[in-house]
Amino acid sequence: MKVLFTHSYFLHFDKKQLKTGAPYPPLAPLYAAALLRENGFEVKLADLQLSVSPAGIETHLLDFKPDVLVIYDDSFNYLTKMCLTNMREACFEMQKIAKSLGIPVVVSSSDATDHLEKYISKGADYIIIGEAEHTLLELLNSANQSRGICGEGVKGLAYVYEGKILKTLPREVKRELDELPSPAWDLVDIESYRKVWMKSHGYFSINLVTTRGCPYKCNWCAKPVYGNRYNSHSPQRIVHEIKELQRKFQFTHIWFADDIFGLKPNWLREFSECMAVEKIEIRYKIQSRADLLLEDENIRFLEESGCEEVWLGAESGSQKILDAMEKGIKIDQIERATLLLKQHHISPCFFLQFGYPGELAEDIQMTIRMLDKLQPHDIGISVSYPLPGTKFYEQVKSQLHEKQNWTDSNDLHHLFEGPFMPQFYRDLQRFVHYRFRSGQLLEAFKRRNFKRRLALAPYYYIKQQILKRKLNKKSPELLLDVIPSRRPKS
Repeated sequence: MKVLFTHSYFLHFDKKQLKTGAPYPPLAPLYAAALLRENGFEVKLADLQLSVSPAGIETHLLDFKPDVLVIYDDSFNYLTKMCLTNMREACFEMQKIAKSLGIPVVVSSSDATDHLEKYISKGADYIIIGEAEHTLLELLNSANQSRGICGEGVKGLAYVYEGKILKTLPREVKRELDELPSPAWDLVDIESYRKVWMKSHGYFSINLVTTRGCPYKCNWCAKPVYGNRYNSHSPQRIVHEIKELQRKFQFTHIWFADDIFGLKPNWLREFSECMAVEKIEIRYKIQSRADLLLEDENIRFLEESGCEEVWLGAESGSQKILDAMEKGIKIDQIERATLLLKQHHISPCFFLQFGYPGELAEDIQMTIRMLDKLQPHDIGISVSYPLPGTKFYEQVKSQLHEKQNWTDSNDLHHLFEGPFMPQFYRDLQRFVHYRFRSGQLLEAFKRRNFKRRLALAPYYYIKQQILKRKLNKKSPELLLDVIPSRRPKS
């Protein structure tokens, strides 16, 4: 059987990410393709991420003539987990093209899991629910000449049966990840990614994962694929993959796309030791939690193995909001983790979100003051975004209107009722960004670090003042003027 893989993330449909110029290959389908190939299937990847239209799938379908099209989104990449409508429409277009050629369609994605009816009505024959590799393998092994692919008895599926959508029993997640074959990197046109990275950043980064899932229960976090489980590759397997891929692709940086990196006891120590034994020198960035970074020894292992950035889900400077999110961390833990990371020459970076239910002007002020005090290396700001399957979504779904998803990652529409209008949160996100960048330039000037683009300072200042006036007009109680415009001394 010939299987064509693709996915529905198109960089050109997300202007913010296109400008950032940091695309990563679709890792999840590479795992699935490797498993199918190991079991005798002929596989190909139609990676259209850098293409301008989903219509490009037709050429791949006509050339390869697959028995099935598998639209398999990268469940490790947070951009695909955002369920953006631009990408949904792209998926529908690819489904339509495949069906016009008489090719059955299987879809695996967070958005398809949330909206089974929409995807099936647009031509999907099967939707995979949950961890997908073995479900896909079992589904395709069911095929025979008389009836084609048949989902009967296959766990982890949704499909139409007797006019109704049938969901089969859930599939258990895989615990021993090292049993999976290494991702089929040979299917990727790696040079196309290298070209974008070198042009935008002057170095080349690739993406890897060491784990699946997250055991924590922040009530806004959607986990339709891997759930609340946490399973890990061995450090030895990961270091072996790094060594082999670095030899082939000559990259100098890795983004470990795990929700939580290095949570398993002793994993960081073993990883650091293996990297040292193999004499691998690489820079990498990870995601973690403040409460996991309070032990000096663990941060030392990160430093020794090449970690240069840690992105923390700080979310808010208000303990009231963190508790409402059921985040499970304290403000003082964010502060202590930030200090420890800096002491080990690792850059702490903050994910923040505004607009969570109950957030008032005073909570927004607390978040901005936290940035002033802790001075992270970088920030990423979003607006609270309710996705199906979360406690947060159930809390606000009665307030949702026709628009229930963002079009792209820079949409930032506040989808439910709150103390401020949606445009307020877009303006607030940009104000805090400009303010933060202005502070960074000021600090760079004080240190006589003229590598920073100091010419941007007037632009940042003007944009910041314009947005501050707009925000204070919409919310006099916010009083952004009372917040220091300069960062305190470190």
